[in-house]
Amino acid sequence: HVQLVESGGGSVQAGRSLRLSCTVSGFSFDDSDMGWYRQAPEKEREAVASIASDRETNYANSVKGRFTISQDNAKNTVYLQMASLKPEDTAVYYCAAKPTFFCGVWSRAGTYPYWGQGTQVTVS
Repeated sequence: HVQLVESGGGSVQAGRSLRLSCTVSGFSFDDSDMGWYRQAPEKEREAVASIASDRETNYANSVKGRFTISQDNAKNTVYLQMASLKPEDTAVYYCAAKPTFFCGVWSRAGTYPYWGQGTQVTVS
């Protein structure tokens, strides 16, 4: 049974930082590509960042230079370090996973078969 559990969300003031975590179980983390998505009210879910099993990363233009994705294979955990947060970063943030051999574009939500329940980030 695959489980992705996000944590670390909360309410912060603009300009501050937060770190989101996503711990994976029931899944071969070492052979997986991971992604972070977000969805603001009345908006579509959008890709934020991804990290492949070879550590290649991708970022949405809106977060480049402010967010950093990383992973700790020993802890089966992927992180999203968010700095210089803006009100427009307010959203529910979701962790997503796929086996590396699954084909797909990192920025398309349909690429990922496994999702977490989401964690709220509010920036004021």
